[in-house]
Amino acid sequence: MLTRHRREVSVAIAIAALSIVLLIVTPAFFAADNLLDVGLANLPVLIVALGMTLVILTGQIDISVGSMFAICGIVSGWLAKADLPLPLVVLGACGAGAALGALNGALVAYAKIPSIVATLATMVALRDGLTWLTQGAWVQGLPASFQWLGTSQSTYPFLASGVTLTLAAVFSWALASLPAGRAVYATGSNQDAARLAGLRTALVTFVVFAILGGLTGLAALLNAVRFNQIPSNAGLGLEMKVIAAVVVGGAAIRGGRGTIAGTLLGVALLSLIGPALTFLGVSAYWERAIQGAIILAAVALDAARVRPISHAGAAAAVRA
Repeated sequence: MLTRHRREVSVAIAIAALSIVLLIVTPAFFAADNLLDVGLANLPVLIVALGMTLVILTGQIDISVGSMFAICGIVSGWLAKADLPLPLVVLGACGAGAALGALNGALVAYAKIPSIVATLATMVALRDGLTWLTQGAWVQGLPASFQWLGTSQSTYPFLASGVTLTLAAVFSWALASLPAGRAVYATGSNQDAARLAGLRTALVTFVVFAILGGLTGLAALLNAVRFNQIPSNAGLGLEMKVIAAVVVGGAAIRGGRGTIAGTLLGVALLSLIGPALTFLGVSAYWERAIQGAIILAAVALDAARVRPISHAGAAAAVRA
């Protein structure tokens, strides 16, 4: 059991070690207000990371999530200012994200464009398109009913945490227990073998990109309701945080291996790094460098231990 989940165990140990260092050097880090701020700031990261886990499990990647995040946040603000009911605002933000994710999915699954190329193109096009459309202006004058999802500032953390953890539990169960979850793993393990076994791998790829987009829309909404204005440049660097969290949590960048639990731990570890640097008096600019180093180390570790998977093995995984 420990051998199978050694990456998750190692990340948990790293979190414990970093926490002990912070507790000794700067115990103020564990003040309730600071922990609440860190948690709320990283709930959107975790939600996007859930969708990114699915995409990486299929052997793909999406680096356009930051641009989608910005667009969905602006869309939610526009809908809120139009005095639409909050449920429609939520559906609008998630729907916008799902549509953008579906665009990426179509380019990768059906147009057969490599995911790194397709999502690089949409990352730039969506970001520049939003800048042109808004002229860089932020959405201001948001209605009070939009703030904190219509709840109080003290109630919202429980609501947002409950939604996020419920999503994590559902995706973890689905990947472990449903045929659709096994199809995701099989597609990433060996796409040709999965196709020969009867799986519609193109559809699986398309769907996981659409799910990632919908979750990005939800994450953008949960981020937007915390403030009284929504920036048009939100989400910068989000793709780095999300991919680093998923990979450090044990997901193989080649696909076919990874867990939601690992992603949770990866987000927890990376969410500590930025604030920890601040409390330790280190420049926050090092955070991106550390994230990049983590991605490089995780990918190098996977490359060192990767083993080819036989067609028979992938087919057996589908039939299991």
